[in-house]
Amino acid sequence: MRIGHGYDLHRLVEGRGLFLGGVKIDYPRGLLGHSDGDVVLHAICDAILGALGAGDIGQHFPDSDERFRGTPSGELLKHVAKLLLDEGMKVVNVDVTVCAEQPKLAPYRAAMRTRIAALLGVAAEAASIKAKTNEGVGPVGEGEAIWATAVVLLDEV
Repeated sequence: MRIGHGYDLHRLVEGRGLFLGGVKIDYPRGLLGHSDGDVVLHAICDAILGALGAGDIGQHFPDSDERFRGTPSGELLKHVAKLLLDEGMKVVNVDVTVCAEQPKLAPYRAAMRTRIAALLGVAAEAASIKAKTNEGVGPVGEGEAIWATAVVLLDEV
């Protein structure tokens, strides 16, 4: 068995859609990034890559590579999930914490859980997503950014 941890943070900006956990969130701003900026899926990618000892998301999908500009992060996670299977490993469970002052994420939590589970090929019960605020502290608390952390447990297929 292997454990991996991932983290990501992006600034909120005007003129972009907001995607979290592979789900479009109704909000007037989105996350700035080379791809769609989905911090939830990016954190999961990094957690899996870390558990595999396979580097990080920036090594696999560099922002200097135009092929990845605007890419839905679900496509990045699908690629990482294939690497996982190629290594003879599977996800036992994934636990994500996403921190945003706004928008409120409770209405989207079930859809994010379902989407994450589908992308990883696991039961919804193996994917957990928690939403927190930063209590008004720092860039996240001031509504300037959103961050997410993820922990995954992997086992041999």
